[in-house]
Amino acid sequence: MTTMTDASVREFRMPDVGEGLTEAEILKWYVQPGDTVTDGQVVCEVETAKAAVELPIPYDGVVRELRFAEGTTVDVGTAIITVDVAGGAPAAPSASAPAQEPVPESAPEEEPKPQGRQPVLVGYGVAASSTKRRPRKGPEVTVAETAVRSAVQSELNGHAHAPAPAAPADAPEKRPRPLAKPPVRKLAKDLGVDLATVTPSGPDGVITREDVHAAVAAAPEAAAAAPEAPAAPAVPAVPAAPLTSYDTARETRVPVKGVRKATAAAMVGSAFTAPHVTEFVTVDVTRTMKLVEELKQDKEMQGLRVNPLLLIAKALLVAIKRNPDINASWDEANQEIVLKHYVNLGIAAATPRGLIVPNIKDAQAKTLPQLAEALGELVSTARDGRTSPAAMQGGTVTITNVGVFGIDTGTPILNPGEAAILAVGAIKLQPWVHKGKVKPRQVTTLALSFDHRLVDGELGSKVLADIAAILEQPKRLITWG
Repeated sequence: MTTMTDASVREFRMPDVGEGLTEAEILKWYVQPGDTVTDGQVVCEVETAKAAVELPIPYDGVVRELRFAEGTTVDVGTAIITVDVAGGAPAAPSASAPAQEPVPESAPEEEPKPQGRQPVLVGYGVAASSTKRRPRKGPEVTVAETAVRSAVQSELNGHAHAPAPAAPADAPEKRPRPLAKPPVRKLAKDLGVDLATVTPSGPDGVITREDVHAAVAAAPEAAAAAPEAPAAPAVPAVPAAPLTSYDTARETRVPVKGVRKATAAAMVGSAFTAPHVTEFVTVDVTRTMKLVEELKQDKEMQGLRVNPLLLIAKALLVAIKRNPDINASWDEANQEIVLKHYVNLGIAAATPRGLIVPNIKDAQAKTLPQLAEALGELVSTARDGRTSPAAMQGGTVTITNVGVFGIDTGTPILNPGEAAILAVGAIKLQPWVHKGKVKPRQVTTLALSFDHRLVDGELGSKVLADIAAILEQPKRLITWG
């Protein structure tokens, strides 16, 4: 979405990257004023209530202005960046745009600016990743900081033609930039701590969060001990021993934005709209675990993700086929039950940004290898932070696998618009009566929550019993599926 402001400058406006979204938060700028951009180049990453999305610029030119700083929530349709398509001289950064810190001539070379499409900075789950999302900046800090820098820059520009004073012969050598990760720099900036005065305790001289808090704790003591005297050059205080995480602060407040805000609203709406009922069953899944190992050796499954979740998903799909009325939704406005003749199978994923539930479209029509491939793509996409808003819309039933956290089971809350959600507990070796004898068997507990307006106890019980029967005797996948 672009508009013309004059013959050579264009505005790029925040688009609606989902369906009907009204705002998005700017997570990171990949360009700065003065940079040259080309048609299709990613210029920033934004977070909506559904996902993190990269925005490409639709034309060639030179960046003139960034209208908003990172961490700012912007309404859809608002201009966020201007570009001189004629390639004119770039303008100085505006007061609202992120300002660059002046770099001493002797400072070590900074990392190059990202150009073009960059790896998404939002990671998922426990998968290892070399990229991390930059923390959001508070608007108060950003505005104050950029205003001061703008004033300093104006002062410098006013004296641009004045002769530079000769440097004193005994001028101290400029120090290299302190080593610290972006979250630590953000913390130091919020607390007003100069990282150059902090003694690092991390490996290779890296400043940690504890070092910053120690410097803050030591500052009042040093100020109280200092006698009243004419101003003199400040001597950096020796920081105290690093504090534990329990000593750093009494409270931390985190703004509720993006996915977390949308999830919270959806869960509250679901919990207080749909009358939830949850049923439980404990089942021997020893044969299912054996089948998982056999499928891993099958030629048709080579290179695919084969795990218990795959067979649990298939068991749920078979149970829905046998009991189709559970694949439905409640239309409050029209007072109707909407029966779905397709299954968009959602898989709940806990991420640093909050809970997301991407779904596999038309999962009922997929063979076991196709379902395994779709699950693999869903997981890898989520871990890379590339889940699109469309992938999280239109779900009909959901699986949440709390067992990966060692939990036996739970009482899951329905996703809005869905009639059922299945929670899968941890699979553990337990004593179990098998063929009249107590033997060690692989056992798990399943919990099925459903909307009691359209799913009664009989239907919910049949679905859960079918899932348990299939997992106990997976050959039923052939006879029932």
